[in-house]
Amino acid sequence: MSESAASDHVHATMRIVLVCATGVLQFGLSLHPLLTLDYRHRSLAVAAFVALACVPAVCCWWVLRRRPLPAAVAAAGTAVVLVASFCATAAVAPDQRFQAPDWSFGLVGWHLLLLLLDRVRVLVTVLAVHLAASAVLFLSAGVPDRAALGAAGATAFSAINVQLAVIVVTRVLSRQSHEATAVAEERDRLAARVVTAQQWERGQRSVFAGQLGLTLPLLAGLADGELDPRDGDTRRRCALAATQLRRLFAENDEVPDPLVHEVTACVDTAERRGVDVSFAISGAAVPVPSQVRHELTGPVVTALSAARTRARVSVLRTDEEIRIAVVADAGADDMVTAPTGQVAVEYGAYGEYLRMETRWRKRHG
Repeated sequence: MSESAASDHVHATMRIVLVCATGVLQFGLSLHPLLTLDYRHRSLAVAAFVALACVPAVCCWWVLRRRPLPAAVAAAGTAVVLVASFCATAAVAPDQRFQAPDWSFGLVGWHLLLLLLDRVRVLVTVLAVHLAASAVLFLSAGVPDRAALGAAGATAFSAINVQLAVIVVTRVLSRQSHEATAVAEERDRLAARVVTAQQWERGQRSVFAGQLGLTLPLLAGLADGELDPRDGDTRRRCALAATQLRRLFAENDEVPDPLVHEVTACVDTAERRGVDVSFAISGAAVPVPSQVRHELTGPVVTALSAARTRARVSVLRTDEEIRIAVVADAGADDMVTAPTGQVAVEYGAYGEYLRMETRWRKRHG
């Protein structure tokens, strides 16, 4: 779950609570004074009550489906609530404002919470405007006495505090939900990294096991005396095994240019055998998948391990393809390559020299 989805979930849950709270407050607390107390304009108070009741009823269409209120609905609902609040307040006698007949003052804030819960700045602004308008209407009737002023202040303070508390609780829950979501996403990323690392480790073990499976019979033959180290075929097999192992180790190195690093490892191994190798690189480094690198350098390993005294290696990289060519004083019979659909391999004998080339063409799109 993303952070925005977590915030939407908190707001959707709080709106369901607010719908229930608004219904209870309006019909449980506000209906009784509307029916039992005297008003200057009862029809105006009743119309305001009905209009306020329609707002949560309309919002239920989205709230019960846990969907955010459309901006147009929120704006229209806010306008209806403010107009209904003014009408309900105007229906009350001036000396009864902020008292029991003025039921709309505390109720309107809950309607505004329902409509603007996910628009905190607008919500606080509208609540402030509603409070200021109510205070102006209260003071317009004349300077109240100390008791009336204290009672009005206490009523306004308690109503606004409860509504601001709902805003703060919603903000805290949203922040905690964001933090929990971030922690869960980080945990999922770590779990994915662990799984990837485990898969990579198993793959490396499989590769090493396969390589050692080819090398161990050679070592056993040398140890048992079945193979003669002076024999040319044995020496070529040893050179091939050494070059393959050196390239395998190079595959695990963290370097900016893995392809050239692996080819360099093969060249180093050949030079340690006394082969004079010239190495040329053309073109900038480009990303190459590890499997493609393995297929590109596989024939290079074979060609360099078969070289007797000298070889030339060249790496050509363009935006379209990568080529690795080897010219060595070896026979074409020494080349044994497995067919692949990604890398093309060409080789042939030119006198006493073997020329081999691997080529990989990028697939765009």
